[in-house]
Amino acid sequence: MAAHFFTLSIITLSLFVVASSGELESELVADLLTLQSESKSGVIHLDDRTVSKFLTYPRTPRPYSFLIFFDAANFHDKPELRLRELRREFEIVASSFITNHNSSNTKLFFGDIEFRESQSSFQLFGVNSLPHVRLVGPTAKSLKDDSDVMDQGDFSRLAESMAEFVESRTKLTVGPIHRPPVLSKMQLGLITALLLLCLPLVAKRIFAGETLLHDPKIWLFGAVFVYFFSVSGAMHNIIRKMPMFLVDRNDPNKLVFFYQGSGMQLGAEGFAVGFLYTAVGLLLAVMTHVLVYVKDATAKRLAMLFTLLVSFWAVKKVILLDNWKTGYGIHGFWPSSWN
Repeated sequence: MAAHFFTLSIITLSLFVVASSGELESELVADLLTLQSESKSGVIHLDDRTVSKFLTYPRTPRPYSFLIFFDAANFHDKPELRLRELRREFEIVASSFITNHNSSNTKLFFGDIEFRESQSSFQLFGVNSLPHVRLVGPTAKSLKDDSDVMDQGDFSRLAESMAEFVESRTKLTVGPIHRPPVLSKMQLGLITALLLLCLPLVAKRIFAGETLLHDPKIWLFGAVFVYFFSVSGAMHNIIRKMPMFLVDRNDPNKLVFFYQGSGMQLGAEGFAVGFLYTAVGLLLAVMTHVLVYVKDATAKRLAMLFTLLVSFWAVKKVILLDNWKTGYGIHGFWPSSWN
């Protein structure tokens, strides 16, 4: 009889603990949803108290994951860190996730922690450099050792990289990224009205042949720009949202303009190679279209020699950079009779 009573007491106590635990988890999720709805972007502002309430205190596994952006307002004026831009991209990921799931998903929440307000939380996570994004999963007991850190090299694609990071670490799908329009409806209306007002004047000048499009110099500069735009990888930079440079991981005061590795190309190195290609193209154009009108044979020879030397130097620099970046080498092959 006593044994049955003891067993019944244990079962009752266990059910009570489970019910209390479930009720606590429901309250935490409800509080998070409330804080999320109060934020314009859906990013919950965390501090030492809320980190303890939602991440440290609850037992694992928690019913949710947390993607956290670590921020420092006093470093927003440092362009190499790009904290303002990355913070905006983080908010875009959060709002896109919430929109794609109709605000009903409770498996993932987005939060941010500011350094001056929550230095203890920075120490708790072991954060000693910025930018820093970390995913705390449901089973993470140690916030420092059991959470996943986003590699700083992955910030190059901004919101898309953050979304891929979430999807690779969880079983959740972020969905399409919804970016705010560049121009508001009012701005579009004003621009349309201005174009309609200017249309008669523009049409008159077109028929009179007095526009910039009738100037050959404009077409010349336009052709050079299109050539530079094509060979410098500018379209790649725009599509992939590549930064001009990165901050050196080993020395935060040092900037990296050339990234070693075939997986990524920074904007600065693309423009550098594009400048070399454009310089060679312009020199060859001068040699074939301008130099032919020079009557002095000595001047022609000197100009041709200068063009060949500069072109050889530029192409050599491009080959050396490609070899350093990818590891692939380009070798010259001479006729066998020359050996």
